[in-house]
Amino acid sequence: MALLVLLRSGLWEREPDDLGCFPLSDESWGRLYRLARQQTVTGVVFRGLQHLPDELLPPGPLLLRWAAEVDAIERRNRAVDAAVAELCSKFRANGLEPVLQKGQGVALCYADPALRESGDIDFCFAGSRSFAAAAACVRQMGIEASSHADGSLHYRWRGVDVEHHNRLLDLHNPLLRGYAESLVDRWGYSSVGLHSVPGSDVSIPSRRLCLLLLNLHILKHVVGRGIGLRQLCDMARACHVFHGGDSSAEMEQVAGRLGIGRWSALLHSFLVDCLGLSPSCLPYSARAGSAASLSAIVWAGGNFGHYSPTGRMSSGSPVVARKFLTARSFLCNMRFSLCYAPKEALWIMAELMKGQFR
Repeated sequence: MALLVLLRSGLWEREPDDLGCFPLSDESWGRLYRLARQQTVTGVVFRGLQHLPDELLPPGPLLLRWAAEVDAIERRNRAVDAAVAELCSKFRANGLEPVLQKGQGVALCYADPALRESGDIDFCFAGSRSFAAAAACVRQMGIEASSHADGSLHYRWRGVDVEHHNRLLDLHNPLLRGYAESLVDRWGYSSVGLHSVPGSDVSIPSRRLCLLLLNLHILKHVVGRGIGLRQLCDMARACHVFHGGDSSAEMEQVAGRLGIGRWSALLHSFLVDCLGLSPSCLPYSARAGSAASLSAIVWAGGNFGHYSPTGRMSSGSPVVARKFLTARSFLCNMRFSLCYAPKEALWIMAELMKGQFR
């Protein structure tokens, strides 16, 4: 597929690995552009275009439109970086230390962080006391916040959606949360500067913790509404940047203990077979025979399943209808879930269904 050829080229800053699908017709270029937007990889694919021979480039009007979209992505990233830095400063002034879970922290794993499409800001305030103190701080700032079904806090700051979580890892099996917390304590955090904010200082998960966090986050969405290429590109770039050392045996042991060994092997296959990650960069070597089952979910729904034919629903849709859609999505993916991560998938479903139907 031409989109994956360009995505791999942009993701790894290299020449396209297969030009056999080019040249494309104007209509095909239009479809590719729309698909890149649905998968929220517009900027990375645009980077891949720069490695194409001139005679294979898309038509001029589309290229200009694409460039304008990438400019908007870069401006959005600067705005989100600024919002993260400002919020971290405000929380620290109140004695709190937020941990940036994904987003702008993971963007630093990209060759050009500004090309990764930003989403919302996810902060972790571990423990009920810290979480409550952060919520009180938000209220003192005059911000109207609301609670989500999963217990997270949501609000908008400087035009950016922000969420607070009281657990770093998206692990829903209560029998394993103590073990997960021990990993957080043992592996700890790192401090980084944001790409577009000189002198900024933000806490993010350490390399092994980041890889586990991304793995579990992808799994949660795969068994629910769906997942898109952006989140999988995040995982691929994180694997590329964080590989090395002697942690592979430990990472495999952790996956087995958490009941996500089979799922992780499938994820590894997708990263290598579809996104072009070098097998030597995987957290550990296990891979499934085929990534087809994960690929089907990715292509069916796009970014978080928003473009699934059965999953389209506006924010203005009735609450009951949105809750029904969430339940339906889990049921549709039940066979996949029971095959690759049965225990964790059942706990994800139980917890989210409890929240959806309160």
